[in-house]
Amino acid sequence: MSAEATNSVTPGPMPGAVSAAVTPTAPRRKARPRIDLRRLGRAALLGPAARGRLPDAISHVVEAHRAHHPDADLEPLRHAYVLAESSHRGQMRKSGEPYITHPLAVTLILAELGAETTTLTASLLHDTVEDTDVTLDQVRDQFGEEVRYLVDGVTKLEKVDYGAAAEPETFRKMLVATGNDVRVMSIKLADRLHNMRTLGVMRPEKQERIAKVTRDVLIPLAERLGVQALKTELEDLVFAILHPEEYAHTRELIVRNAARADDPLAEVADEVRGVLREADITAEVLIRPRHFVSVHRVSRKRGRLRGSDFGRVLVLVNEDADCYGVLGELHTCMKPVVSEFKDFIAVPKFNLYQSLHTAVAREDGQVVEVLIRTHQMHKVAEAGVVALGNPYAPAPEDPADGERVDPTRPGWLSRLLDWQEAAPDPDHFWSTLREDLAQDREITVFRPDGGTLGLPEGATCVDAAYAQYGEDAHACIGARVNGRLATLSTVLRDGDTVQLLMGQDPASEPSREWLEHAHTPAARIAIQRWLAAHPAQAESQQQSEARIAGDRSALRPVDVPDPDAAPEQPVDRPGTGHVLADLPGSTVRLARCCTPVPPDEITGFAVRGGAVTVHRVECAAVARMKDGGRAEVGVRWGETAECRVTLVAESFVRPHLLADLTEAMASEGAEIVSATVEPPTQQQVRHTYTVQLPDAGHLPALMRAMRNVAGVYDVSRAQPQLQGG
Repeated sequence: MSAEATNSVTPGPMPGAVSAAVTPTAPRRKARPRIDLRRLGRAALLGPAARGRLPDAISHVVEAHRAHHPDADLEPLRHAYVLAESSHRGQMRKSGEPYITHPLAVTLILAELGAETTTLTASLLHDTVEDTDVTLDQVRDQFGEEVRYLVDGVTKLEKVDYGAAAEPETFRKMLVATGNDVRVMSIKLADRLHNMRTLGVMRPEKQERIAKVTRDVLIPLAERLGVQALKTELEDLVFAILHPEEYAHTRELIVRNAARADDPLAEVADEVRGVLREADITAEVLIRPRHFVSVHRVSRKRGRLRGSDFGRVLVLVNEDADCYGVLGELHTCMKPVVSEFKDFIAVPKFNLYQSLHTAVAREDGQVVEVLIRTHQMHKVAEAGVVALGNPYAPAPEDPADGERVDPTRPGWLSRLLDWQEAAPDPDHFWSTLREDLAQDREITVFRPDGGTLGLPEGATCVDAAYAQYGEDAHACIGARVNGRLATLSTVLRDGDTVQLLMGQDPASEPSREWLEHAHTPAARIAIQRWLAAHPAQAESQQQSEARIAGDRSALRPVDVPDPDAAPEQPVDRPGTGHVLADLPGSTVRLARCCTPVPPDEITGFAVRGGAVTVHRVECAAVARMKDGGRAEVGVRWGETAECRVTLVAESFVRPHLLADLTEAMASEGAEIVSATVEPPTQQQVRHTYTVQLPDAGHLPALMRAMRNVAGVYDVSRAQPQLQGG
């Protein structure tokens, strides 16, 4: 985990936040000067201090730690420093500095963020097992199991054992460890930040490789854990290495803006202070400069930048309710830009972030963004999970800042841990990890039982199925979204309620087509594993789907006449004689537009040739015939029970569906006269069957048997058509 000397392109410090309290809430501690890590390293060479006195080399760490945890026991830090310094003694970084400067710097970063003592202890020791003779057993014996676990979590796997797979397998190991203790990743992020700060001594190609891994993996992880203070500096360091020209241009824009005589942000901040003073709301108002990457993004979005684009106004209050009080005053006394309002207090982001976002317009047209949050929200916004201290310690009886948030297994991390187990090889894991972390927005959908599923933005019902059921989702046949039937390809939105419909057939198979609609690695890997394990079924399924999709004409059984292909003719088969007509000597036939069966209410009409055509009374053709002056003939059902009926089945596409459906119909004694299967649309398919039944009483059982076929979600009688007999 070594890094190497001062980077010549490391971003300089941003202009400091301008602060003025409307009503002082607590004495502000004096800001600490920037630490000279080289001087600190030389002090470390002096060795451990006398017993009972902390070594001078960690005095800065202690000062930062005491600011957040005034009652912390410092003995573990003293002990850890002594072991780390003696173990690394004689080791030098490529920059020529004593190696101990690195764990000290990493620990100072975490102390500034408010990490608790156990994390700082492990941070001081984080390279000892990897780079010295210290063993994990020694760490456990001297510092306990928690510290041993954290040190092990950030210890790299050896290239001699893993070769090219060492880096992805190290990250896999680290992520699994983070699943049990998020402090592992906190140490790794601070470690990478210090290495990025001191990357200038490395060859340009190595700088670029490390910067790309930081961009693709570490920065998204910092975002997901809410550690914005680390994330923003990492972004700027990566920006400087990968895009030096754009970085230099952005730096020039920031310097030029800082030299301006007028500052619209300062003017708006003063106005906000006045509004809140008048409203008697205790608040602290700060100007929060944007970091380099943020300024660059705004520049690309808006073109020419104005003074208000270089920062935002931050309002800090004591209570949640005060946030909304501030919002009300600002929207009343200033000109709000309503489209910019977002409430992340009522609905926090998936990385614990809470704040109210709004914007106000100045008379010159400049728009100033305003962030409103409590001091505790601000602490969490900056340090994320680090600000929560030890998330595994028992919560205090009366926590001062509301309910404790447990970040031990956030939804995104649980999903990542699930799919990484199934990743077939390190390369697949590495590429999929980067792809997964690129999906940086999350939605929450609700299950009918009241539970929730956290999914990345753009996820579909396929993703929800595998998130809820794992590989059992192979049997999913459809979904209802907000109570309405939906295909598995439906893209879900934040707040949707999703009911997944599962088939009863244990041999149900996922469709290859699902891969096109799966956005989460868990879903894609599960489907790909099934397809790889069942090549014959997958090939058969592909051919079947291609045949159905490619046949734009109706599919009909061989040698079965199409009843809709020609004008109605008397059917010379049993089944028409069971209708009696009040027209002696007439031929009776059932209209194919509505296929009446007992005990439907029916009526008849005399047609050419002395025939009587029989319709259901609600058939649309009945009104048309009456209007056309056709003579109505009384008809009634006779003794014979045989009947013909047209049924419409609606289903999801799945392999072997046609075979299962026709088998179910045959088992109920139905003889298929004709069948039409429409080409699939949105993974749904519509089947129309005209069947001959030995008895009309079989119809309910037939429809029930068809509905019980996996994949079929509705069976109904054909609706009367507008064409008559």
